[in-house]
Amino acid sequence: MNASPREMYQTQEKREQVLSSPIATTNPNAWLGDGYYFWYDEKDAIWWGRTAKRNTGHYEVYQATINCENVLDTVFNEEHYKFWISNIERALSKFLNNDKNNISLKYINDFFKERNVFDGIDGVMFQDITDNPEHWIVKKFQYKKRIQLAVYNSTIITNFALRFDAECD
Repeated sequence: MNASPREMYQTQEKREQVLSSPIATTNPNAWLGDGYYFWYDEKDAIWWGRTAKRNTGHYEVYQATINCENVLDTVFNEEHYKFWISNIERALSKFLNNDKNNISLKYINDFFKERNVFDGIDGVMFQDITDNPEHWIVKKFQYKKRIQLAVYNSTIITNFALRFDAECD
């Protein structure tokens, strides 16, 4: 797959103790299911902290090195992207037999788990759509990719450390 390690960022609400390891999400609405989510760009990690990690009024950004050798890279690798699209389209054909109003991200991720789509893959790098106006040239024209990595195998995460903490806007 893609052998180069990458420096990436995880955003968390500020805690009393600095984290010594990343925290996995178990949110049923997580884009790619349970995993450790990292931002490709530090600016996106900051924006996420300011807008989504507001419970304590402060957020923390951690930096880690991610071994991407066995990561499905749907952003930069055309072959991986085509694999991704074919699995989404296969899932969509199954969803057409169901009530679309009841389909959720959890439903889609459960479908992928049942089909073992990500078995043997340590993570998935993907691009999502952002409401961050810093990525727009004009309103709603997103010129920069907002990239995340969902890590399923925590052994590919090293050098996890606090980069900084800040106050939410």
